[in-house]
Amino acid sequence: MKRFWNKLTGEERLCRAEQKLTILILDCQDEERRVKLIRRKKEVHLKRLKIRRRNYIFALILACMMLILAVYGVVRVIGKTIKNVPSGQKQTEQPAESETQTETEDTTRINLTLNFTGDCILGTDEQFAWDTGFNAYYEANGPEYFLKNVRDIFEKDDLTIINMEGTLTEETTRADKQFAFKGDPEFVKILTSSSVEAANMANNHSHDYGEQSFQDTVNTLEENGIKTFGYDDTSVIEVKGVKIGFFGIYELDDHLERIPQVKSDIAKLKEDGAEIIVAVFHWSNELVTVPDENQVTLAHLAIDEGADVVVGHHPHIIQGIGGYKGKTIAYSLGNFCFGGNTNPTEMDTIIFQQKFTVNGKHEIVDASYEVIPCSVSSAEGYNNYQPTPLTGEAADQVLQKLEERSQSISE
Repeated sequence: MKRFWNKLTGEERLCRAEQKLTILILDCQDEERRVKLIRRKKEVHLKRLKIRRRNYIFALILACMMLILAVYGVVRVIGKTIKNVPSGQKQTEQPAESETQTETEDTTRINLTLNFTGDCILGTDEQFAWDTGFNAYYEANGPEYFLKNVRDIFEKDDLTIINMEGTLTEETTRADKQFAFKGDPEFVKILTSSSVEAANMANNHSHDYGEQSFQDTVNTLEENGIKTFGYDDTSVIEVKGVKIGFFGIYELDDHLERIPQVKSDIAKLKEDGAEIIVAVFHWSNELVTVPDENQVTLAHLAIDEGADVVVGHHPHIIQGIGGYKGKTIAYSLGNFCFGGNTNPTEMDTIIFQQKFTVNGKHEIVDASYEVIPCSVSSAEGYNNYQPTPLTGEAADQVLQKLEERSQSISE
């Protein structure tokens, strides 16, 4: 070991050089050259001594460090095994409570599944024909008809979140706009019978019959156990002990002027103890397949501020799915249970399924998503207001469309 170390530090080479110089000095007959050789030997000797001195110091430091580590290891072992117990009582070894807690927190895994849908209009425009409208289907089939084909999916998740577009109200004063939607407050049974737990309210049809219609809708949902969020209201929902925060932004009129609200909503959710943050945006323009610059900017901002997933809607068609800093952005989910049109331009829609895994400290250790391709109708050629999962070639076509639109995103 010593020889290896001498080789590594160069001392062995200098030692051989010094020996060679000694031989040359003894054999040298030229006095002038002999003086030079003696001077060179002294230089080599001094250099070798410096290396040896440095090696001694290094060895001493190394020995001290090993001693400190050994003492530290002994102290840790003693700390784990010795407890203050009455004299004579048998001592049993127990792990420190803090270590046990840390181990549990590191190994605990909590899996969460959140399902998101696009626009849900549970009602109709009073100017639409009655016999083909949403209300007529409710009267004929009852509340459980509408979501029966996706109920099993919603019942298996931890949270189902919809975009509640339209109102549940008895107000009669219609807003001055081309389309205004409302349904009877009783229509909330459509949601409660199919395991819907939360609703975004920030959209362009939430006040179709004035401010009172908005308040009526919020009150009806909340009274029936469906948490609401959007505009100035955020919401924190606890699932399996994990606090999930939601906020909703209505972007259509203000675009990037919504930046302060994004920041303040996320800050508020953090103050309220949210451990996972979901950003929901109502944005873009109708029938536009590619997210615009405002959408991308706001989505990235939300993630920079602390959002863990971003979901959007309004275009009434599917937009692609992108990503930023390892977080997913579903730009538009399309329509879903949609009383706004008997024959929508695009019948395709998706259920966006976001999955999180958190550890015992409720830190996200894994996140992924799945897409369930659906149609807004179980019938072909018209809307019967019964969203239905697709299979086979029909499902593949929706997934292909989603992939193509995702490839068009500029992020």
